Amino acid sequence: MIRYRSPPLLALRMLSSCTSHPKPNPNPRLHFTLKPTSQNSQTSQLISNPIRISQAMQVSTSCFTGSTDPTTISGRPVLTNSVPESGDPNSSSLVVISFYKFADFPDHANLRKPLKRLCEELRVSGGIILAPEGINGSICGTRESVERVLGFIQSDEHLKGLRQIESPVSPEEEAIHHGHTSNSPLAAGEDAPFRWDHVRVKLKKEIVTLGMPTVAPIERVGKYVKPREWNALISDPDTVVIDVRNDYETRIGKFKGAVDPVTTAFREFPSWVEDQFQNDKTTHKESKVEITDEITDKEVGSPKKRMPKRVAMYCTGGIRCEKASSFLLSKGFEEVYHLEGGILKYLEEVPKKESLWEGECFVFDKRVSVKHGLVQGTFKLCYGCKQPVSDADMESPLWEYGVTCPYCYSSKSEEEKERARARQRQFETWGIIGGPDKGRRPRSKPDGINKSFTKLSNSY
Repeated sequence: MIRYRSPPLLALRMLSSCTSHPKPNPNPRLHFTLKPTSQNSQTSQLISNPIRISQAMQVSTSCFTGSTDPTTISGRPVLTNSVPESGDPNSSSLVVISFYKFADFPDHANLRKPLKRLCEELRVSGGIILAPEGINGSICGTRESVERVLGFIQSDEHLKGLRQIESPVSPEEEAIHHGHTSNSPLAAGEDAPFRWDHVRVKLKKEIVTLGMPTVAPIERVGKYVKPREWNALISDPDTVVIDVRNDYETRIGKFKGAVDPVTTAFREFPSWVEDQFQNDKTTHKESKVEITDEITDKEVGSPKKRMPKRVAMYCTGGIRCEKASSFLLSKGFEEVYHLEGGILKYLEEVPKKESLWEGECFVFDKRVSVKHGLVQGTFKLCYGCKQPVSDADMESPLWEYGVTCPYCYSSKSEEEKERARARQRQFETWGIIGGPDKGRRPRSKPDGINKSFTKLSNSY
C-alpha cells in the first residue's frame, strides 16, 4: 500500500468539496518536470510511475463519492452516489457523451436548476443548453453518473429519445481528470475533457443558433444516412457534399471533395445558400423578364449555380444538419441527406483505411480535436480566440500563450492583448481568474504574493 500525504490545505479541499483548480501549462507543447522537494517528492514519484498513478487514483476518486440516500429532484428520486457499489470497473470509468433533442419544450426553464444541482451532486461536468426548441449538451463523468443524468433528462416527456454520441476517455486523460498532474496533484488538469468540478446549464432562445424561427426541425428534416453508407453517397458525382461547420473547424479537417461555405458562424449559412444556388422555379420566372445590358460585375463574376439534384450535409455531431436540412427543404431542395451522428459517429464506426475523412475533427471541449477512433488529436486551443492551433502555428512570432495566435493577432487591439496578458498572469499565479477570492477582498493577504496580482484579483 502506498501512503500519500498531501499538504493539509489541499487534503481539506479534496475531502470537503473537491473543487481544486488547475494552473495552466504556460507551454502546452512541453511536459512538466517536477523537481522533488520535501513536500512534493512523493508527488513526483507518483507522476513518474504509471503504476503509482493508478493506485493513487483510488485516493482522489473518493471525491466522487457522495451520500447513498435518495434525493428527490422535481418529484423524481435520484441517488447521489456516483460511484457504483457493483464493483464493475467499467461503470466507474469516465466517458464523454454529447446529446441533443429537438422538441416543443416551452417549460424548458423549469429544468435548469434541478438539472444543474443533479450534475453537481454526481460530479458530472460539461455544458448543457436548454431552449424552447429542445436540449443540447456535452457532459463528462463516471459512466453511472452520466447515465443517471441522461435518465433524469429523458424522464421529461418532451426529451425522450435523445440522440447521443459517446467518446471514450483514455487512461492518461482519466488520470488528469482525477487530478494527477505534475503541477497540481489534487486538481483536474487543463487537458481534461472538461473542468470536472464545474457544469454550465444555460437558457437560450435556440439550442443551435440559426436566427430563423420559421425553420422547424421538429416538423421536417432531411434523410439520415448511416456512417457505413456515407461513403457511397458522397462518392456519387450527382451529390453535392456541404460542410455545415465554420471556417475554423473546416480548416483542420473535412470530407474529401466537400464544399466549404467559409462561414464564421452557423447563422451565416442561409445567406450563403441564397447567394450560391438558384432556385429552379425562380429561374423559370426570371427567364420571362426582358434581359437588359445593366448587369453588375458581381453577377458576372459569381453567377448562381443551379439547384443540385442531391445534397449531402455533415457537421460535428449532427445537430446543425437538422436545422440546415430543414432550411434547404423549405427552399425547394428535393433530395437532402445528412450524416447521422455527424463526423464523430463516422470516425467511431468507419475504419481509417476505408475513410474519406481528411485531417482531424474540432470538438467543443478541452480535447480540441479528435481523430479516427475518437482518439484525442494534435491541436491545442488559442485562449485568445478559441480557435485550434497546430505545433507549426505555435512556432509563429504571432503566437503568445493565452493571448494571441496567427488567426487572431491582427484582429485584436493592444488593449485587448493587455487584458488577456493580465488574465493569463492570474492563471499562472492563482490557477483561476481573479485570484482565490474571485473578486472579493481576501481576509488576509497571502505571503509572498506580489501586490500587483492582489490588485488584479480584486478588480475582476
